[in-house]
Amino acid sequence: MDGVVVVDAANVVGSVPDGWWRDRRGAAERLRDRLAVLAGTGLPDRPGVPGWATDPPVDIVMVVEGAARGVEPVAGVRVESAPGSGDDHIVAVVAGVRQEGRPCLVVTADQGLRARVTALGAETTGPRSVRPDGSAS
Repeated sequence: MDGVVVVDAANVVGSVPDGWWRDRRGAAERLRDRLAVLAGTGLPDRPGVPGWATDPPVDIVMVVEGAARGVEPVAGVRVESAPGSGDDHIVAVVAGVRQEGRPCLVVTADQGLRARVTALGAETTGPRSVRPDGSAS
């Protein structure tokens, strides 16, 4: 059974000071489009990325919150708008994936979120795993 990569969009977007704060929705859409490519190619083989996530196709869920709510999904990337806390929604997504018995990788640098999802059996990795140049950890 294939695994699921759950991406904390706010955390990944915020990991590089590239002006994202001027257009949070646009930054989330650019991330979504990068993730769509990775859905077809697999995540780069980097430390912290399990082998199953490098083997395409990859099932990706991007969780957005705040000003990025309403970003549309694209082929390969399911986008979920958190009704409240993005972290709480990510935990709920992970719980559902793990209940199905599927492996799960959460992409975030948020230590509190990492602790919550690893308690559910998910693996975690930092934003570097989905950045095109590997910048930011």
